[in-house]
Amino acid sequence: PKVPVIALTATATIQVKKDIAKELELDQPIIVEESFQRSNISFLTEFSNDKVNDLFDLLRNSKPSSIVYVRNRSACMELSDFLNKKGLKSTFFHGGITQAEKQNRLMSWLSEKHHIMIATNAFGMGIDKANVRQVVHYHLPESMESYYQEAGRAGRDGIPSKAIILYNESDKQRL
Repeated sequence: PKVPVIALTATATIQVKKDIAKELELDQPIIVEESFQRSNISFLTEFSNDKVNDLFDLLRNSKPSSIVYVRNRSACMELSDFLNKKGLKSTFFHGGITQAEKQNRLMSWLSEKHHIMIATNAFGMGIDKANVRQVVHYHLPESMESYYQEAGRAGRDGIPSKAIILYNESDKQRL
């Protein structure tokens, strides 16, 4: 009971904050909050009839780092392969690769050996890379909460960055 406790969350709703305090049995917790406002991020949507090539155009000058979120494992591998064949340095991350491989891919991206990470939502918790200039959602995100959390991985150093949803009509039906 005398041990200090700190609970941290990036984008919790009011109910989640209440649940955290209740489950951790925090008595009169001090809550420190920052605004959800991220004025350095431009939130954009872009309609595309040719998503693969439009993604390439978006990422062509994506240094130092970018993240592309997709909804399935096969898209991770296919898009990474496509971008690498076009001369960009990308890798992928999803729940089906081994822990060692996840660590290798993460370190490759953090060190900017590969400046583009194609990932499912398995990539994110604990990822804190300050110089991500763009986060692209290749598939529509499953919710506003997940979108905002994933998009918020851009521009953590305060430098102008972009969060882009690349979509077409079939994406709406798929979602």
